[in-house]
Amino acid sequence: MKNIVILGSSGSIGRNAVEAAVNLGEGYHVLGLAVNSNIDILLEQIKLLHTEYATVYEEAAWQKFKPLCPAGTTLLPPGKEGLDMAASLEKADIVLNSVTGAVGFSPLLAALRAGKNVALANKEPMVMAGALFMQEAAKHGARILPVDSEPSAIFQSTAGLNPGEYDEALSRIFLTASGGPFYDGKQKLEDVRPEQALKHPRWKMGPKITIDSSTLMNKGLEMIEIMNMFGVPLSKIQVLIHPQSIIHSGVEFKDGAVIVQISWPDMRLPIQYALTWPERKKSLVRPMDFYELARMDFARPDFRRFRCLKLAMDAGERGNVFPSALSAANEVAVGLFLKGKILFTHIPVIVEKVLEQTNATANFTLEAAVETDKWARTKAEEAAKLL
Repeated sequence: MKNIVILGSSGSIGRNAVEAAVNLGEGYHVLGLAVNSNIDILLEQIKLLHTEYATVYEEAAWQKFKPLCPAGTTLLPPGKEGLDMAASLEKADIVLNSVTGAVGFSPLLAALRAGKNVALANKEPMVMAGALFMQEAAKHGARILPVDSEPSAIFQSTAGLNPGEYDEALSRIFLTASGGPFYDGKQKLEDVRPEQALKHPRWKMGPKITIDSSTLMNKGLEMIEIMNMFGVPLSKIQVLIHPQSIIHSGVEFKDGAVIVQISWPDMRLPIQYALTWPERKKSLVRPMDFYELARMDFARPDFRRFRCLKLAMDAGERGNVFPSALSAANEVAVGLFLKGKILFTHIPVIVEKVLEQTNATANFTLEAAVETDKWARTKAEEAAKLL
């Protein structure tokens, strides 16, 4: 029996993970669930999965849920404490961390230090301090398994390689991007409204990651995540605009062989693979039909139109606390855009202003990454007020 803990179970990734767990059936049990505030979905999931542990991050929602918590389910504390406890449950075999933003930093660390494998859908921790997290995983005998479709595709394309072997074996990593809703150049970016940016042409995702996809910041964050997760220099990662989103990324080995992972766009596949690894099980994803596909297109990224991608690449090259500042500033800017307080084109402006004020630390630690995250959020709010 493989016991699964799902952090962020009410979000898009979390709901798909629940669906995948139900599909897997016998041999897989959802031991624990955590949501931010959506207690209605949490109650439905507990009843469906007979979950033994649950928590709600927001204090007010937790208080409301407390008298409703089903008998037989242990309610863990709210906030960071509850997430950390859920992530390190003794009976857990794998923890799916889909908590958005920097909130996922602490439970990831708690899971790794408890020796748990982590199916990671929250890329911010790997952006902020990915190399340090990989060290923690190695130290405690844990494994970080990618859930995002692109890092998962790279992981699947390099089956057989162990951590530390990627740089020597690979000459390039191909990171594909749909290009989002505005890559065709028809839409003036300064006129983009939140409801337009939230209409992704291929994927159904949460609001923050959908906006990141429309600015191409998502690809920049993934470049840093992949650099840290696979231990390769950023210069080996090549972004390819691929509108059909059929090739989910791939690799070129030193001998020139290229291996890519292909499937219809469906997050249930990489989620399930992370849960069942190193095995593969029958999934809910429909079989590939190349006759229906007919064609696949590729293009170079436009760094002038999508400045966020270049900003992310520069931060990744500089390393240290710069990726932390980038991630935090972007998260604040995206939140302000979704609330209608800034323009779409202000997102890279705010990020750039914060990066200009960022200074490297002499001793880069997990604590330094967290402190930079807090500092950058304040600076991003200040920068937004000056626009």
